[in-house]
Amino acid sequence: MHARAARAPGLFAALPAEVSIFEVGPRDGLQNESTILPVEKKVELIEGLVDAGIKRIELTSFVNPRWIPALADHMEVAARVRRKPGVSYSALVPNLRGLDSATRAGMQEIAVFMAASQTHNRKNINKSTEEALATYREVVHEARARGMSVRGYVSTVYGCPYEGSISLDSVVRVASGLLEMGVYEISLGDTIGVGTPRQVEYILDGLLAAGIGLEQLAVHFHDTRGTALANITVALQLGVRTVDSAVGGLGGCPYAPGASGNVATEDVVYMLHGMGVQTGVDLDRLVSVSAGLSGQLARELPSKYLKAHLGHCARLGRSVT
Repeated sequence: MHARAARAPGLFAALPAEVSIFEVGPRDGLQNESTILPVEKKVELIEGLVDAGIKRIELTSFVNPRWIPALADHMEVAARVRRKPGVSYSALVPNLRGLDSATRAGMQEIAVFMAASQTHNRKNINKSTEEALATYREVVHEARARGMSVRGYVSTVYGCPYEGSISLDSVVRVASGLLEMGVYEISLGDTIGVGTPRQVEYILDGLLAAGIGLEQLAVHFHDTRGTALANITVALQLGVRTVDSAVGGLGGCPYAPGASGNVATEDVVYMLHGMGVQTGVDLDRLVSVSAGLSGQLARELPSKYLKAHLGHCARLGRSVT
C-alpha cells in the first residue's frame, strides 16, 4: 500500500462562501461561432441562463458589424431580452457610437476592452495602448454621466499571441488607467490560455502591491491548456470573488490564433459547488441550456461537465432536459 500524503492544514481555508459568476457566453462565446444564431435563439439562451440563476451576464457587443458579423443584431438582442429584477445585464462598447447604441437599447451597464499588449491592441482595436486609454476615458466619462456602470476587460494578461510574455508593469498600467477613469471592476483575461497557478499569484500580488483592491478584480480564463480551473482556485484563495465563464465553454479570440474557448460555466459551477462554495446557479438547469445550445450550433461544446452529463444520460436512456 502507498502511504497517504498528509494534507496541509487549512489547504482551502481561504475559499469564499460564495462566488459571483459573470456569464460571457452570449457575447464572447457567440462572436466566434461560424453558425450565427437568430435573434430569438440568442434571447432564449440569455433568458435561459438567467432562469438557471445567472445574475451577471454580457448580452452582446455594440461594435461595427463589419468587425463582428455574428453580433450585428446587437440592438435587437439587447432590446428584446426581458430584464429580470436583481440581474445585471452588460454589453461591450468600443466607442461613443457604440455607447449611443447601447443607450438606445436601454443598457444600464457597459464594458470596455483593451489589452496589456501594444501589438494586440493594434490588431484588435487598431489603436495603441495610449490611444485606447484616451478613447475609453471619453467613453467611460460619458457612460457614467448617463448613469451607467462600466466594467473593464484587460486581455493578454498572462501572454500575448504576438508579443509572448507581457510584463507586470504593462498589466498594472492598463488596469490602473481603467480604474482611474471610473471603471468599477477589472476582468483579467488569459486570452490564449497560457496562465499557470503561480503566474496567477504573481499577477494578483503585483496588482495588490500597486494599490488595486481585490474587490475591483475578476478573473477571465481560457482553457486552452487545461489550467483554467486550477488558476481560478488560486485566484479565489487569494481573495478574488468574481469569475468570468461561458456556457458550454464557448469562445476564443479571433485575434489570437489557436486560442480555445473560455472556461465553461458548468465546469466552474460544478467545481465550486463540490468545494462548498455557492454560486446561486442551478447546475441541472444550466447544463440543460448548454445541451440545447450544442444542438443549435450543431457541434460538440468543450465543456467537460456537459460531456460527462450527456454520457451519463445516454447510459441511463434519459433525456438531458
